[in-house]
Amino acid sequence: MNKDIERIKENMNILKDCTLCPRNCHADRLGGQRGRCHETAEIVAARAALHMWEEPCISGDAGSGAVFFSGCSMGCIFCQNHNIAEAKAGKIITIERLSQIFLELQGEGAANINLVTPTHYVPQIIEALEIARKAGLDLPVVYNTSGYEKPETIQMLDGYVDVYLPDFKYMEPELAAAYSKAPDYPEYAKASLKEMIRQTGNIQINKETGMIQKGVIVRHLVLPGHVKNSKAVIKYLLETYKDQILISIMNQYTPMPQVAEDPLLSRKVTKREYEKVIDYALELGMEDGFIQEGEAAKESFIPEFNLEGIGI
Repeated sequence: MNKDIERIKENMNILKDCTLCPRNCHADRLGGQRGRCHETAEIVAARAALHMWEEPCISGDAGSGAVFFSGCSMGCIFCQNHNIAEAKAGKIITIERLSQIFLELQGEGAANINLVTPTHYVPQIIEALEIARKAGLDLPVVYNTSGYEKPETIQMLDGYVDVYLPDFKYMEPELAAAYSKAPDYPEYAKASLKEMIRQTGNIQINKETGMIQKGVIVRHLVLPGHVKNSKAVIKYLLETYKDQILISIMNQYTPMPQVAEDPLLSRKVTKREYEKVIDYALELGMEDGFIQEGEAAKESFIPEFNLEGIGI
Protein backbone atom coordinates (compact mmCIF):
# COMPACT_ATOMS: atom_id res chain seq x y z
CA MET A 1 0.00 0.00 0.00
CA ASN A 2 1.22 3.50 -0.83
CA LYS A 3 2.63 5.13 2.34
CA ASP A 4 0.52 8.28 1.87
CA ILE A 5 -2.67 6.23 1.53
CA GLU A 6 -1.73 4.16 4.57
CA ARG A 7 -1.11 7.30 6.63
CA ILE A 8 -4.42 8.86 5.54
CA LYS A 9 -6.27 5.66 6.50
CA GLU A 10 -4.56 5.69 9.92
CA ASN A 11 -5.55 9.31 10.43
CA MET A 12 -9.18 8.64 9.56
CA ASN A 13 -9.31 5.74 12.01
CA ILE A 14 -8.72 8.22 14.85
CA LEU A 15 -12.30 9.40 14.22
CA LYS A 16 -13.65 6.03 15.40
CA ASP A 17 -12.57 6.94 18.93
CA CYS A 18 -11.87 10.63 18.56
CA THR A 19 -8.94 12.13 20.44
CA LEU A 20 -7.98 14.82 17.93
CA CYS A 21 -8.40 17.69 20.38
CA PRO A 22 -7.64 18.07 24.11
CA ARG A 23 -11.27 17.26 24.98
CA ASN A 24 -10.51 13.56 24.23
CA CYS A 25 -14.24 12.86 23.97
CA HIS A 26 -13.73 9.38 22.40
CA ALA A 27 -16.82 9.80 20.21
CA ASP A 28 -17.24 7.36 17.32
CA ARG A 29 -17.53 10.14 14.78
CA LEU A 30 -17.09 7.72 11.87
CA GLY A 31 -20.13 5.89 13.18
CA GLY A 32 -22.20 9.09 13.23
CA GLN A 33 -21.71 10.10 16.85
CA ARG A 34 -21.12 13.79 17.50
CA GLY A 35 -18.02 14.80 19.43
CA ARG A 36 -17.48 17.75 21.75
CA CYS A 37 -16.91 19.73 18.54
CA HIS A 38 -20.64 19.13 17.68
CA GLU A 39 -19.69 17.25 14.49
CA THR A 40 -19.56 13.71 13.11
CA ALA A 41 -16.89 12.71 10.59
CA GLU A 42 -18.85 14.43 7.81
CA ILE A 43 -17.25 17.73 6.84
CA VAL A 44 -19.52 20.72 7.39
CA ALA A 45 -18.46 24.13 6.03
CA ALA A 46 -20.28 27.47 6.06
CA ARG A 47 -18.26 29.73 3.76
CA ALA A 48 -15.35 29.61 1.32
CA ALA A 49 -14.35 32.98 -0.10
CA LEU A 50 -11.66 35.60 -0.41
CA HIS A 51 -11.24 37.16 3.01
CA MET A 52 -9.67 40.60 3.43
CA TRP A 53 -9.59 40.97 7.22
CA GLU A 54 -6.62 38.86 8.22
CA GLU A 55 -3.17 40.29 8.98
CA PRO A 56 -1.77 42.18 5.93
CA CYS A 57 0.85 39.52 5.17
CA ILE A 58 -1.92 36.90 4.97
CA SER A 59 -4.71 38.77 3.18
CA GLY A 60 -2.55 40.97 0.95
CA ASP A 61 -4.37 42.75 -1.86
CA ALA A 62 -6.03 39.63 -3.28
CA GLY A 63 -7.50 38.19 -0.10
CA SER A 64 -6.95 34.97 1.79
CA GLY A 65 -8.85 31.91 0.56
CA ALA A 66 -10.72 31.30 3.81
CA VAL A 67 -12.69 28.10 4.37
CA PHE A 68 -14.84 28.39 7.51
CA PHE A 69 -15.58 24.99 9.02
CA SER A 70 -18.59 24.38 11.25
CA GLY A 71 -18.19 23.06 14.77
CA CYS A 72 -15.51 23.85 17.32
CA SER A 73 -13.78 21.97 20.12
CA MET A 74 -13.12 25.17 22.09
CA GLY A 75 -16.60 26.62 22.65
CA CYS A 76 -15.78 30.07 24.08
CA ILE A 77 -18.89 31.70 25.53
CA PHE A 78 -18.10 34.98 23.76
CA CYS A 79 -17.49 33.47 20.30
CA GLN A 80 -18.30 35.86 17.46
CA ASN A 81 -18.78 32.93 15.08
CA HIS A 82 -21.08 31.03 17.44
CA ASN A 83 -23.57 30.12 14.69
CA ILE A 84 -21.02 27.91 13.01
CA ALA A 85 -19.07 26.99 16.14
CA GLU A 86 -22.22 25.39 17.55
CA ALA A 87 -22.96 23.70 14.21
CA LYS A 88 -26.10 25.77 13.58
CA ALA A 89 -24.95 26.81 10.11
CA GLY A 90 -23.13 25.04 7.30
CA LYS A 91 -23.49 22.35 4.67
CA ILE A 92 -22.15 18.81 4.50
CA ILE A 93 -19.51 18.37 1.81
CA THR A 94 -17.30 15.49 0.73
CA ILE A 95 -13.53 15.37 0.91
CA GLU A 96 -13.48 15.59 -2.89
CA ARG A 97 -15.63 18.73 -2.80
CA LEU A 98 -13.27 20.29 -0.23
CA SER A 99 -10.33 19.66 -2.54
CA GLN A 100 -12.26 21.34 -5.37
CA ILE A 101 -12.96 24.34 -3.13
CA PHE A 102 -9.22 24.73 -2.54
CA LEU A 103 -8.62 24.75 -6.30
CA GLU A 104 -11.51 27.16 -6.92
CA LEU A 105 -10.07 29.62 -4.40
CA GLN A 106 -6.70 29.34 -6.11
CA GLY A 107 -8.43 30.08 -9.41
CA GLU A 108 -9.98 33.20 -7.88
CA GLY A 109 -6.51 34.53 -7.08
CA ALA A 110 -6.39 33.73 -3.35
CA ALA A 111 -3.07 34.46 -1.66
CA ASN A 112 -3.30 31.21 0.31
CA ILE A 113 -5.69 28.55 1.57
CA ASN A 114 -6.86 29.58 5.04
CA LEU A 115 -8.36 26.77 7.13
CA VAL A 116 -10.53 28.40 9.81
CA THR A 117 -11.37 26.30 12.91
CA PRO A 118 -10.04 23.10 11.30
CA THR A 119 -8.94 20.97 14.28
CA HIS A 120 -11.78 18.44 14.25
CA TYR A 121 -11.35 17.83 10.51
CA VAL A 122 -7.58 17.35 10.33
CA PRO A 123 -7.67 13.83 8.78
CA GLN A 124 -10.18 14.89 6.13
CA ILE A 125 -8.25 18.11 5.36
CA ILE A 126 -5.02 16.17 4.86
CA GLU A 127 -6.72 13.89 2.34
CA ALA A 128 -8.31 16.87 0.55
CA LEU A 129 -4.92 18.61 0.34
CA GLU A 130 -3.36 15.45 -1.13
CA ILE A 131 -6.03 15.36 -3.84
CA ALA A 132 -5.80 19.10 -4.55
CA ARG A 133 -2.01 19.11 -4.76
CA LYS A 134 -2.09 16.34 -7.32
CA ALA A 135 -4.53 18.52 -9.30
CA GLY A 136 -2.28 21.59 -9.19
CA LEU A 137 -2.76 23.33 -5.83
CA ASP A 138 0.43 25.22 -5.02
CA LEU A 139 -0.65 27.93 -2.58
CA PRO A 140 0.66 28.21 1.00
CA VAL A 141 -1.71 26.63 3.51
CA VAL A 142 -2.65 28.57 6.67
CA TYR A 143 -3.92 26.71 9.75
CA ASN A 144 -6.14 29.19 11.61
CA THR A 145 -6.89 27.83 15.08
CA SER A 146 -7.97 28.62 18.64
CA GLY A 147 -4.64 27.29 19.90
CA TYR A 148 -6.43 24.55 21.87
CA GLU A 149 -4.55 21.80 20.11
CA LYS A 150 -2.78 18.56 20.92
CA PRO A 151 0.82 18.55 19.64
CA GLU A 152 0.19 15.03 18.30
CA THR A 153 -2.53 16.41 16.01
CA ILE A 154 -0.26 19.24 14.86
CA GLN A 155 2.40 16.63 14.08
CA MET A 156 -0.03 15.03 11.61
CA LEU A 157 0.05 18.29 9.62
CA ASP A 158 3.82 18.35 9.15
CA GLY A 159 4.45 18.94 5.44
CA TYR A 160 0.89 20.10 4.78
CA VAL A 161 0.79 23.46 6.58
CA ASP A 162 3.08 26.37 5.74
CA VAL A 163 1.75 29.03 8.12
CA TYR A 164 0.27 28.47 11.54
CA LEU A 165 -2.09 31.17 12.82
CA PRO A 166 -3.00 30.11 16.37
CA ASP A 167 -4.69 32.14 19.04
CA PHE A 168 -3.12 32.27 22.48
CA LYS A 169 -6.20 33.24 24.45
CA TYR A 170 -5.38 32.56 28.06
CA MET A 171 -2.43 32.27 30.41
CA GLU A 172 -4.75 32.05 33.41
CA PRO A 173 -6.32 28.56 33.82
CA GLU A 174 -9.17 30.06 35.85
CA LEU A 175 -10.12 32.38 33.02
CA ALA A 176 -9.87 29.55 30.49
CA ALA A 177 -12.19 27.50 32.70
CA ALA A 178 -14.70 30.30 33.14
CA TYR A 179 -14.94 31.34 29.48
CA SER A 180 -14.10 28.13 27.60
CA LYS A 181 -14.40 25.27 30.12
CA ALA A 182 -10.77 24.50 29.34
CA PRO A 183 -8.55 25.01 32.40
CA ASP A 184 -5.82 23.06 30.59
CA TYR A 185 -5.77 25.59 27.74
CA PRO A 186 -2.41 27.22 28.64
CA GLU A 187 -0.50 23.93 28.72
CA TYR A 188 -1.91 22.75 25.39
CA ALA A 189 -1.40 26.14 23.75
CA LYS A 190 2.25 26.13 24.82
CA ALA A 191 2.91 22.55 23.69
CA SER A 192 1.19 22.89 20.31
CA LEU A 193 2.87 26.23 19.61
CA LYS A 194 6.27 24.63 20.22
CA GLU A 195 5.45 21.94 17.62
CA MET A 196 4.20 24.52 15.11
CA ILE A 197 7.48 26.44 15.32
CA ARG A 198 9.47 23.22 15.06
CA GLN A 199 7.76 22.54 11.73
CA THR A 200 7.93 25.97 10.12
CA GLY A 201 11.05 27.54 11.60
CA ASN A 202 11.36 31.31 11.75
CA ILE A 203 9.06 33.66 9.86
CA GLN A 204 9.72 33.84 6.10
CA ILE A 205 8.28 36.87 4.30
CA ASN A 206 8.49 37.37 0.53
CA LYS A 207 10.32 40.71 0.32
CA GLU A 208 8.76 41.57 -3.05
CA THR A 209 5.14 40.90 -2.13
CA GLY A 210 5.23 41.29 1.65
CA MET A 211 3.33 38.00 1.97
CA ILE A 212 4.20 35.34 4.52
CA GLN A 213 5.47 32.06 3.05
CA LYS A 214 6.26 30.08 6.21
CA GLY A 215 6.17 30.62 9.94
CA VAL A 216 3.90 31.25 12.92
CA ILE A 217 1.80 34.31 13.73
CA VAL A 218 0.28 34.14 17.20
CA ARG A 219 -2.91 36.10 17.79
CA HIS A 220 -4.04 37.39 21.14
CA LEU A 221 -7.49 38.91 21.56
CA VAL A 222 -7.59 41.39 24.43
CA LEU A 223 -10.70 40.72 26.51
CA PRO A 224 -12.53 43.48 28.42
CA GLY A 225 -11.41 43.63 32.04
CA HIS A 226 -8.53 41.18 31.59
CA VAL A 227 -5.41 43.23 30.93
CA LYS A 228 -3.47 41.08 33.43
CA ASN A 229 -4.15 37.94 31.39
CA SER A 230 -3.09 39.70 28.18
CA LYS A 231 0.17 40.86 29.74
CA ALA A 232 0.94 37.33 30.91
CA VAL A 233 0.37 35.94 27.39
CA ILE A 234 2.54 38.61 25.75
CA LYS A 235 5.30 38.12 28.33
CA TYR A 236 5.39 34.37 27.71
CA LEU A 237 5.46 34.71 23.93
CA LEU A 238 8.18 37.36 23.84
CA GLU A 239 10.41 35.77 26.46
CA THR A 240 10.07 32.27 24.97
CA TYR A 241 10.20 32.93 21.22
CA LYS A 242 11.48 36.50 20.79
CA ASP A 243 11.64 37.20 17.03
CA GLN A 244 10.94 33.61 15.91
CA ILE A 245 7.25 34.46 15.64
CA LEU A 246 5.07 37.46 14.92
CA ILE A 247 2.49 38.51 17.48
CA SER A 248 -0.86 40.03 16.53
CA ILE A 249 -2.50 41.89 19.42
CA MET A 250 -6.17 42.40 18.63
CA ASN A 251 -8.77 44.80 20.04
CA GLN A 252 -11.62 43.58 17.85
CA TYR A 253 -13.54 41.90 20.67
CA THR A 254 -17.22 42.24 19.77
CA PRO A 255 -19.89 41.68 22.47
CA MET A 256 -22.38 39.10 21.23
CA PRO A 257 -26.00 38.58 22.35
CA GLN A 258 -25.20 35.43 24.30
CA VAL A 259 -23.05 37.40 26.80
CA ALA A 260 -25.39 40.38 27.18
CA GLU A 261 -25.77 39.76 30.93
CA ASP A 262 -22.05 39.45 31.69
CA PRO A 263 -20.72 42.66 33.28
CA LEU A 264 -17.37 42.46 31.45
CA LEU A 265 -18.02 40.52 28.26
CA SER A 266 -21.05 42.65 27.43
CA ARG A 267 -18.83 45.65 26.68
CA LYS A 268 -15.98 46.40 24.26
CA VAL A 269 -12.33 46.70 25.23
CA THR A 270 -11.58 50.28 26.21
CA LYS A 271 -8.93 52.33 24.45
CA ARG A 272 -6.98 52.51 27.72
CA GLU A 273 -7.08 48.74 28.26
CA TYR A 274 -5.71 48.09 24.79
CA GLU A 275 -3.04 50.77 25.14
CA LYS A 276 -1.84 49.19 28.41
CA VAL A 277 -1.28 45.88 26.63
CA ILE A 278 0.52 47.49 23.67
CA ASP A 279 2.70 49.62 25.95
CA TYR A 280 3.64 46.52 27.93
CA ALA A 281 4.59 44.64 24.75
CA LEU A 282 6.81 47.53 23.67
CA GLU A 283 8.42 47.69 27.11
CA LEU A 284 9.29 43.98 26.79
CA GLY A 285 11.01 44.66 23.46
CA MET A 286 8.38 43.74 20.85
CA GLU A 287 9.74 45.29 17.64
CA ASP A 288 7.62 43.69 14.94
CA GLY A 289 4.07 42.41 14.85
CA PHE A 290 0.53 43.64 14.37
CA ILE A 291 -1.74 45.94 16.31
CA GLN A 292 -5.20 47.24 15.48
CA GLU A 293 -5.81 50.96 15.44
CA GLY A 294 -9.11 52.79 15.81
CA GLU A 295 -12.50 51.08 16.04
CA ALA A 296 -11.70 47.45 15.25
CA ALA A 297 -14.69 45.87 17.00
CA LYS A 298 -17.13 46.02 14.12
CA GLU A 299 -19.23 43.74 11.97
CA SER A 300 -16.71 43.57 9.09
CA PHE A 301 -14.76 40.98 11.10
CA ILE A 302 -17.81 38.71 11.22
CA PRO A 303 -18.58 37.43 7.72
CA GLU A 304 -21.94 36.12 6.58
CA PHE A 305 -22.09 32.35 6.83
CA ASN A 306 -24.34 32.00 3.80
CA LEU A 307 -22.64 29.00 2.13
CA GLU A 308 -20.78 31.25 -0.32
CA GLY A 309 -18.28 29.14 -2.24
CA ILE A 310 -19.51 25.89 -0.69
CA GLY A 311 -22.01 24.87 -3.35
CA ILE A 312 -25.71 24.08 -3.30
